[in-house]
Amino acid sequence: MSTMRAVVAHTAGSPDVLKVIQYPIPQPSSGQVRIKVKAFGLNRSEMFTRQGHSGSAVQFPRILGIEAVGIVDAAPGLEDKFPLGATVATAMGGMGRAFDGGYAEYTCVPAKQVQILKTKLPWDVLGALPEMLQTAWGSLIRTLTLRPKDRLLIRGGTSSVGLAAAAIAKKHGAFVASTTRKTEREALLRDFGVDEVWIDNGAISQQIAETSGQYFDKVLELVGTATLADSLRCVKKGGTVSMTGILGNVWHLENINPMELIPSESKLTAYSGGDEDFMRTPLKELLKMVEEGKLQVRVGRLFKMEDIAEAHRCMEESEVERKIVVIP
Repeated sequence: MSTMRAVVAHTAGSPDVLKVIQYPIPQPSSGQVRIKVKAFGLNRSEMFTRQGHSGSAVQFPRILGIEAVGIVDAAPGLEDKFPLGATVATAMGGMGRAFDGGYAEYTCVPAKQVQILKTKLPWDVLGALPEMLQTAWGSLIRTLTLRPKDRLLIRGGTSSVGLAAAAIAKKHGAFVASTTRKTEREALLRDFGVDEVWIDNGAISQQIAETSGQYFDKVLELVGTATLADSLRCVKKGGTVSMTGILGNVWHLENINPMELIPSESKLTAYSGGDEDFMRTPLKELLKMVEEGKLQVRVGRLFKMEDIAEAHRCMEESEVERKIVVIP
């Protein structure tokens, strides 16, 4: 067999530009691992790429997908480290942007961004985890240096990363508050261990001032620039905000004076997550927590590869809570 099914975007545009076609199976070069893909999660960065927001960083046609899980199919010269049939996960490092990514039956990636996993989790659950866990864990532990008893606010709490972050933060001993724009999603947040829910009207800092007056040590900003200024006013003096997501689809801050944006003594950092961050993520430990029920992870919706356009439409219109996963 010399071809595989793959999702190829020949140009930027609507979800309909994603076409499932027969495509040559990639051949691994020295230092690469070829993975037989068993599942992959959808990420909003892939939506932005598909819409054309990645500019010259992405050349079409392109197989999108910044993550994948599956089994080692080939690893020339590296079989001792990556035995055939081993369960693996990969993410970032230019997948789906600089080179073809995970939206396919096979993908070739640099060995330096492949983690071998030992887990009994089914493929649909495993497919939801690599990028979601590395983003949540990396933001909390590396950029926010979350500590037990910290008061943490998650802006964009019902996103897949927001829910994972809530569960990880609770296990870390933090007090966790999350935002949502919809009152009916409060139960979902509580189910993931959230201690306090704020209905987001764009002015959480004002709500805090008018009610409890209890500001936060750390804020995980997943909505993005649309709410960043307000999130910076939600932290105590000396507090930190991590700009991690762009759920609000607003990329830039226009005509902003940093001296006005960032309150005195507050800190603003960012987390983007690359292949090195992915490899530093303790996936084995986190997967064990998932297996033992100590870390809740639920798939929002499962799609077949043939339905990739509909999956992207659901992601674009925020119809699905939690992570969307696709099975080739």
